[in-house]
Amino acid sequence: MNKDYLIAVVDDDENIRNLIEAYLHKENYRTVGLANAEEAWTLWRTNPPSMWVMDIMLPGMDGYELCRRIRNEAEVPIIMISAKDNEVDKILGLELGSDDYLVKPFSPRELVARIKRQLERWSKVNNPEEKVVVSEASPTQIDIGELQLMLEQRRVIWYGEEVDLTSKEFLMLKVLAEHPNRAFTRDELLTSVWGEDYFGSDRAVDHLIKRMRKKIERLPVESVWGHGYRMRSVKGESSNETHTPN
Repeated sequence: MNKDYLIAVVDDDENIRNLIEAYLHKENYRTVGLANAEEAWTLWRTNPPSMWVMDIMLPGMDGYELCRRIRNEAEVPIIMISAKDNEVDKILGLELGSDDYLVKPFSPRELVARIKRQLERWSKVNNPEEKVVVSEASPTQIDIGELQLMLEQRRVIWYGEEVDLTSKEFLMLKVLAEHPNRAFTRDELLTSVWGEDYFGSDRAVDHLIKRMRKKIERLPVESVWGHGYRMRSVKGESSNETHTPN
């Protein structure tokens, strides 16, 4: 149900805010309009929305900083909108963690379509039980050296300490850990984590790996120059196996 989602629209142009909200109301989404990033950050702390549509050029804190702050805490969908049509600006927005980037002037119908797509993808990632039936042969834990992934509980243990990962970070780690020593291209990782219909930059993969490395010191994920990434198995360890229930 669309009414289950609250979408925050952050833009200092009241006409644009009202236009976006009007189209979203037609699709039965709930919305909240905000004129600046400071109000938006307060909302995030008190009543976090299901999704963000935010302008880059805002008075005070800009959209880049707001996106960075939110993404450091959660994988809630973020679409950035801007009059800037420079490739550098698009790449920066995606590297900071936005899921999509739309240039003004844009079609409100196209924005709504992209919002629907992001919410559908977010729902699938955060509710895997809706699409996965665990059988007796399904793995429940992956161990690689001191790294343990408890799949059903969606928990990560590193040297005995639990690490708090977002949904995309966990999924990226799972994809790499399921195939130790295999080199994945960025496109393969984009498809596995963001879905086949993702149309953003493959820099999103680099940014996600960077965030994971900050959270997990000495994470055995290697960059493969000109290709992508791989999870390195630990030499001398026999624990890089996928376990199944007894």
